[in-house]
Amino acid sequence: MLKVTEHIQGILNTLPEKPGCYIMKNAAGQVIYVGKAVVLKNRVRSYFQDRGQHDRKVRKLVEQIADLEWIVVGSELEALILEMNLIKKYRPRFNVRLKDDKRYPYIKVHLADPFPKVTVTRQMENDGSRYFGPYTSVWAVHQTLDVLRRIFPYLTCDRVITGKDPRPCLYYDIKLCTGPCIGAIHQVEYRRMIEDLCSFLDGHTEPVIQRLKSEMEDASEQLLYEKAATVRDQLNAIERVVEKQKVITDDQSDSDVLAIARADGDAMVQIFFIRNGKLLGREYFVLEGTEETSDSEVIGEFMKQFYSEAALIPSKVLLPNEVEEAQIINQWLNTRRGGSKVQLLVPKKGVKQELVQMATENAVETLQSLRAQWNADKSKQTEALTEIQDALGLTSPLNRIECYDISNTQGTASVGSMVVFESGVPNKALYRHFNIKTVSGPDDFASMEEVLERRFKRWQSAQEMTGPGVKKDPAFAFLPDLLMVDGGKGQLGRAVKILDDFG
Repeated sequence: MLKVTEHIQGILNTLPEKPGCYIMKNAAGQVIYVGKAVVLKNRVRSYFQDRGQHDRKVRKLVEQIADLEWIVVGSELEALILEMNLIKKYRPRFNVRLKDDKRYPYIKVHLADPFPKVTVTRQMENDGSRYFGPYTSVWAVHQTLDVLRRIFPYLTCDRVITGKDPRPCLYYDIKLCTGPCIGAIHQVEYRRMIEDLCSFLDGHTEPVIQRLKSEMEDASEQLLYEKAATVRDQLNAIERVVEKQKVITDDQSDSDVLAIARADGDAMVQIFFIRNGKLLGREYFVLEGTEETSDSEVIGEFMKQFYSEAALIPSKVLLPNEVEEAQIINQWLNTRRGGSKVQLLVPKKGVKQELVQMATENAVETLQSLRAQWNADKSKQTEALTEIQDALGLTSPLNRIECYDISNTQGTASVGSMVVFESGVPNKALYRHFNIKTVSGPDDFASMEEVLERRFKRWQSAQEMTGPGVKKDPAFAFLPDLLMVDGGKGQLGRAVKILDDFG
């Protein structure tokens, strides 16, 4: 056994022999790792066993553990789901996690509406809508919607549709809306168009093409030449898009192809979306916390995080290698797919293996491109920080910069804002707001003094907080190398006064 504190030993002695999740915290009270276990007692105790059995990452984790919590659940599957939610909530630094903590965009089709709209959203809800995604680029989503709207001129406005409006909007005139507001299209026909749009996004284009061809022929036979021409234009637009979708397999089932690329601690997973044998699209996701973690663990953790947010679970997932916890992940995916079976395959030959290889080659190229971009950005940040340091005659590097501003609403409800940069990069998790408490009226000077005084008092308090389970706010636990205030001599003078007061 490793030497552990009396506090940790007391926790280890009370661990239950049940499934659940464990939460590890450092001395500042920050969650640094979340895990799950079939038997909590055995799994958590294993971290404090013989040091030689662990890799360097686990040893570094154990050295920082100051407190432990656990949550008991009813099964391993429940533990898996809880673990995913806790990682999403806390983003612990020792867990493998998606780099961007923002929500990814989806295409939302509002099927619960009589005349469904199509919009972009960052959150799926159980509201009767169809969702497609997630996507990594908002720009790419809007590009897709621009194409879709030319083929399927869906509604975008929020007006109540009665079909009796005196005139349509401009979008109707430029053929980007079918004009349900003026009764130019019947609800049944409009909803059929939206069904075609959904089929198109699913990659099921052939039934849409066949139905539109039949509709065009019927319109021509009825001498409805304008309608026939409109449908013909739709068909041409669809066929232009379909031509770009490469047929790469005879397998007509929906499949996702996953591949991983790694370089100097960076890791990225690429996904190819195969629908009806066609490559419908691809996305890449950068991950953090992957140092000294095997490919199988990285991909397994990625699958849990990605498919917990995915709008569609395919019937097959092609993988470059076996993943850790494959059985429980497979069970969870089956549940996410409504009980339908999901196959996790590691192909060794044939077309499926070639797809994995193609995804892997793309992943390597994409990561190389991203790393070149990151290095260029980092070089610019370092150069900018050096310029600031030289201009101000500072001898220490600017690892942490804090910026402060005061705002109010017509002289009332004054608020102070604190923005933090670390190594030249904004750290939004450390941003803070201060409601001004001691100043009446629009006095920016006094408000700035109050904000800075409260900030440095919080720092003083943080230095005095010790012991297991103590939670320090990381925004105030360290002093800045450079402090910037928005304003003039008045604000600067108050800032200098506060710094002098605190030494």
